Amino acid sequence: MTAVGPLDAMFLLGETREQPMHVGGVMLFELPEDAGRDQVFPDDGREFLSRLYQEMVAGQALNPVFARRVRQRARDLGYWSWEPDGEIDLEYHVRLSALARPGRYRELFELTSRLHGTLLDRRRPLWEMHLIEGVEGHRFAIYSKVHHAMLDGVSALRLMQETLTTDPTRTNMRAPYAVGKEKAGPASSLSSLVHVVPDLVGLSPVALKSAVRALLMEHSSVAFQAPRTIFNQSITGARRFAAQSWPMERLEKVRAITGATLNDVMLAMCGGALRTYLLEQNALPDQGLTAMVPVSLRGTEGAGPGGGNSLATLIADLATDERDPERRIRRVMDSTSYGKTMLSQLSPLQNLMIGALGLGVAGPAAVLPGLAGRTPPPYNVVISNIPGPVESPLYWNRSRLLGMYPASIVLNGQALNISVTSYDHQLHFGLTGCRRTVPHLQRLLGRLEDSLQDLERI
Repeated sequence: MTAVGPLDAMFLLGETREQPMHVGGVMLFELPEDAGRDQVFPDDGREFLSRLYQEMVAGQALNPVFARRVRQRARDLGYWSWEPDGEIDLEYHVRLSALARPGRYRELFELTSRLHGTLLDRRRPLWEMHLIEGVEGHRFAIYSKVHHAMLDGVSALRLMQETLTTDPTRTNMRAPYAVGKEKAGPASSLSSLVHVVPDLVGLSPVALKSAVRALLMEHSSVAFQAPRTIFNQSITGARRFAAQSWPMERLEKVRAITGATLNDVMLAMCGGALRTYLLEQNALPDQGLTAMVPVSLRGTEGAGPGGGNSLATLIADLATDERDPERRIRRVMDSTSYGKTMLSQLSPLQNLMIGALGLGVAGPAAVLPGLAGRTPPPYNVVISNIPGPVESPLYWNRSRLLGMYPASIVLNGQALNISVTSYDHQLHFGLTGCRRTVPHLQRLLGRLEDSLQDLERI
């Protein structure tokens, strides 16, 4: 039995029917050329996927991370802990679904929206995977979700990557929940405290002063000073998901012209899109929106100071009050540069603690829905950029991966999340929003394209 880490426990504590606390995503694949086309009556890959599904649930040895469930017992003083589940029903966790015709991306993302809005069963290991057939264009998809207490987005993506290969002929490949060996699990609450306290005590006077200033926002004009927007209201349990890909080459050209980082260009692209979207809703505040940007503390081997989650946070100015795209991206660059300077003065464990506070400041509105929209939000949206696979193209059981679109969490008071990952020279955007609070979420995709075009004209 392993204790749940303090940051991981936040995602268990904050979960309600209105705000499921799982992350996930959609992986879009192209079926092998011969799948479903070697018969008198082609089945568009259904037989291929049916066989694949049977292989997936045929008793594969599970990664221990996916074979444990969460428990909260009085004898453990109310703390959550992970314990092995000896009666896992793979046919419950892994499901085969089919899209309604004509199987467009619209139908795929509508199904994703419904699946992403349902809670995971805490009596079982906290994950699900859905193999989805019937996507037009001789394609299929995999939607998966895992509780944020188990894994953060970076860890989940790395597990998915381990299932992929550059070999287009390889078969009998395992599913993500059956690969790899369990790395060191979350430390117990006591051992975490033993390691964290000396690290916090070891802050130099300069670093301590910097940490305090970061928290009190003495030298930042944007941190925790966000305007109220339509995104910062109470939410319902229903979700809407939208996704699209953009060639990385286009953003790289803007980066070269402006001297920004690729992440800065992506943030400026989001800022311009949100500005236009809110103007159309007659809801653009005079003050610029801000974004909370998670920063992974994991090294190249995936190790980090947290348990399932190793994240720091910084606040970025999206400059939505700025009409000119060049001035907008300059403000984005200034704010992210400030945030990175603050993070660089702290150790990974200290950054983890500050990151927990950055996530935690949204807590009162999340736990008390009546506060959402009535108090100033700490930030307006969450925007995550998760590095994806370097190699491309990649395959899974002879099927070529075309796109991977992350789906994340929204909270009371934080009704919109934009997550981005990279693969095959493209940036893949996944937008998750409350179905009621964020109207016409899919229109943001068009506004993202408009915003990128504006940046390209600088």
